[in-house]
Amino acid sequence: MAMQPRLNRPGGKKRRSRPSVKVVPYVVPTTRTRPPPAPGMVVPTRWVKFVVALFLVPICAILSQTFFTVFTRATVSQRLWAGEEFWFFSLGAVLWLIAFFGLPRPLLVYVFGHELTHALWVLLMGGRVSQFRVGRDGGHIVTDRNNFWIALAPYFFPLYSILALGIYGVLSLFVDVQPYGRLLYAVIGATWAFHLTFTCWMIPKSQTDLTANGTFFSLVFIYLVNLLLLSALLVVASTQITFADFGAEIGENLSALSDWFGAIADRFSRGYQKS
Repeated sequence: MAMQPRLNRPGGKKRRSRPSVKVVPYVVPTTRTRPPPAPGMVVPTRWVKFVVALFLVPICAILSQTFFTVFTRATVSQRLWAGEEFWFFSLGAVLWLIAFFGLPRPLLVYVFGHELTHALWVLLMGGRVSQFRVGRDGGHIVTDRNNFWIALAPYFFPLYSILALGIYGVLSLFVDVQPYGRLLYAVIGATWAFHLTFTCWMIPKSQTDLTANGTFFSLVFIYLVNLLLLSALLVVASTQITFADFGAEIGENLSALSDWFGAIADRFSRGYQKS
């Protein structure tokens, strides 16, 4: 993966320079020859992904409206804010935000998680990782497989939150972890905020992870998957919201969007007939 962010803070007085993070390309060239292209027009995959992203934009809009509608309803009407899950999750997130903006950023922890996420998704896709390097100045993996899932995984897969849940689940098989549930909520809040802040911080820094798959497609895809995960987390955290309720809300918003497009098409058709 290639990342070359500059860590100097914008504005204000110049500060002591910090080391940059550079994650070099992760796919090693192979000696296998590619088959000759078939006769006919060849469409670049970036164009295809751009078109796919255009179709994903309305889905993002519907899911965004659904998430904020359900979140508002759960917070105000169903008093989600009064539950300890909400408060300890929020506490963990706030503590991380204070650390992210007020303390030196743990770049080594982020780079390690970034590269480990790439490596895990390579293995999930049936590939092989032959080299794994991590340092404060950057890192890289060398693998024989590459696709947009692998390239974009660190931006939508909250590795440390998944690890926290996994450790909690394993420990629950041997000891009673119920008294530590509040700690788990706080850790999930902190690690999820870690994921979101570093994702938002890295995206504007011309990441080749994004440009290699088309920046527009990458951003839409990252936003959609992160919103799906947040929506699932909202349903799990709320005792009064089910996935069926969330799906029904999506159906209502989809119907409203369809009616809106239908009204625009009808108005356009009438205007065309008059002309």
